Amino acid sequence: MSQEFRNIFKERSELSVRYDAENAAVWCYFNPKDRPRYSTKMLQEGLDVQKSIIEYFEKSNMSPEIPIRYFVVASQSKDIYIYGGDLDHFAYLITNKDRDGLLNYAQLCVENVYLTAVNLHLPITTISVVEGTALGGGFESVLSNTIVIAEEKASMGFPEIRFNLFPGMGAYSFLARMHGIQVAEEIITSGKIYTAEELHKIGIVNQLVKDGTGIEKAKQFMKKHSRNFNARQALQKVQQRYNRLSYDEMMDITEIWVDTALNLTDGDLKIMKRLVTAQNSKNINNYKVRTRQDRRIDLGGIQFPLMDTDNNIIVEDRRKSDKRRT
Repeated sequence: MSQEFRNIFKERSELSVRYDAENAAVWCYFNPKDRPRYSTKMLQEGLDVQKSIIEYFEKSNMSPEIPIRYFVVASQSKDIYIYGGDLDHFAYLITNKDRDGLLNYAQLCVENVYLTAVNLHLPITTISVVEGTALGGGFESVLSNTIVIAEEKASMGFPEIRFNLFPGMGAYSFLARMHGIQVAEEIITSGKIYTAEELHKIGIVNQLVKDGTGIEKAKQFMKKHSRNFNARQALQKVQQRYNRLSYDEMMDITEIWVDTALNLTDGDLKIMKRLVTAQNSKNINNYKVRTRQDRRIDLGGIQFPLMDTDNNIIVEDRRKSDKRRT
């Protein structure tokens, strides 16, 4: 097991990353420390996960010993996917007219969703599993994935119009390309929170599944998808060539977002701060965290002794049982 592979799964404070050997999938779970929003730390860790996967492929000349075919984003909560940007941070930066701070945060968001949208420039399919609510930047994160699997209770939307702003980290680019300008502008300007069923009818949700089955349905999808993985990867390349997404386009749009944010009035900021209060009320005590993926990486044929991610020498398999420790 190479160091590059271990780096993908190193301990992180606001994300949990697991490997699903059966489906050759990396699962990345939102696991916020306090509020279910994109903190700067979470964004940095998300980018680190993606870059670690890219480095793993590059170091192995695109033929890694341990395969990765899918990159799946989900949440440690059954009720909340992610509530999007850090509105508290936004309000502070806007009040202080800190354009550089806003742009740095926005760029981190763009880098995350852009890499997801282009499948990390690798022979990988990106998948989002939505079990709860995804708002603002959380919805943009969902849209950046090639495949969206959502449970019936899930809901998604862009509330930014309520405080005179728009979602500026990919929403327009993703929606207009896949569903047309009219649909994009309707979803962005309505401020409506859509049900998963409504988004499935539009075509934004690829698979609408029963509550409590999202994770399992994603695994079933990967099993079926992998039967003709070569052809599927070719079609992804065709789509990306036909409907090319430019990083520069996304950064140009997010610059417009920054300038628009800095023009918000005191009244707009009051509305934003009310949403901040609502966001803050969803602290970690309300965030029903549970481990959804076994921490073990069962690759078969592992030779002991081996070195773990902390450079400790492991002389035997200490986790042979499938039962939880007591």
